[in-house]
Amino acid sequence: MSETTASLRRKIGGAGDLQSVVRTMKTLAASSIGQYEQSVSALGDYYRTVELGLGVCFRESGSAPWMAKRTRQIDAGTMGAVVFGSDQGLVGQFNDVVADYAVKTLAALPGKPQAWAVGERVHARLADAGLPLMGLFAVPNSVKAITPLVGQILVESETLWGHGEVAELHLFYNRPASGAVYEPVHQRLLPLDDTWRLELAELPWPTAPLPEVLAGGEETVRALLREYLFVSLFRACAESLASENASRLAAMQRADKNIDELLESLTGTFHRLRQSGIDEELFDVISGFEALGGVRPAPG
Repeated sequence: MSETTASLRRKIGGAGDLQSVVRTMKTLAASSIGQYEQSVSALGDYYRTVELGLGVCFRESGSAPWMAKRTRQIDAGTMGAVVFGSDQGLVGQFNDVVADYAVKTLAALPGKPQAWAVGERVHARLADAGLPLMGLFAVPNSVKAITPLVGQILVESETLWGHGEVAELHLFYNRPASGAVYEPVHQRLLPLDDTWRLELAELPWPTAPLPEVLAGGEETVRALLREYLFVSLFRACAESLASENASRLAAMQRADKNIDELLESLTGTFHRLRQSGIDEELFDVISGFEALGGVRPAPG
């Protein structure tokens, strides 16, 4: 079916409207990336402070008896996992990448894996892969919404951990990477074993005077551990959301480029067709003039 100037004009208008939407989404994605990256950067300093505080506590008291007892009680069983995904579209293989990575990693570990999914799409992907699921959380849509999500995850995981139903807790999420949009990463959050404690105890203190724990050691450690778990989950979620928006931004950039190319092609075709119509009209005028004998009336 041959194109007409009217149909081409409609296509050019539609492509222009679509490009406006794409560029708006690019702006929103870029803005969201900045917010999540700022939160991750701010958490980095706080995370380091919590680690230093725990290192001081472990350096002074060694392994806390209540932690050692808990570790001995929970030495085998179900491995819990939290897999962060996306509930929105235009993110390419974002959910597939993190879900496949989680399934493959958990399959190589001893124990019976079960997972919480953050996002309906990654939940469906994990279910299709045959991974037993313990629950579903909604994906936060802002930095402020991350804190309630982390609180929910901590409550549910702490309940199972306290009852001895979960031996380990793993985090799986996509992290922004240089040279690529994102990459899947894995972090074992629990148990907090002797190796982890020794590594923190060996962290050098940034100043010459060494600190000391003034309050009760066990109470201080408990408080710092709650902060450690909270910050670890918050950072994982924020990095996942930054990766999601980076993936969406890359998709919108490709779409914007494709629309530019389409508009260039449609505009070129429109101008050629319009010029062809003008040429045909001029040819008809000249032909009619010649058919009338080519006589011009003399000026009066």
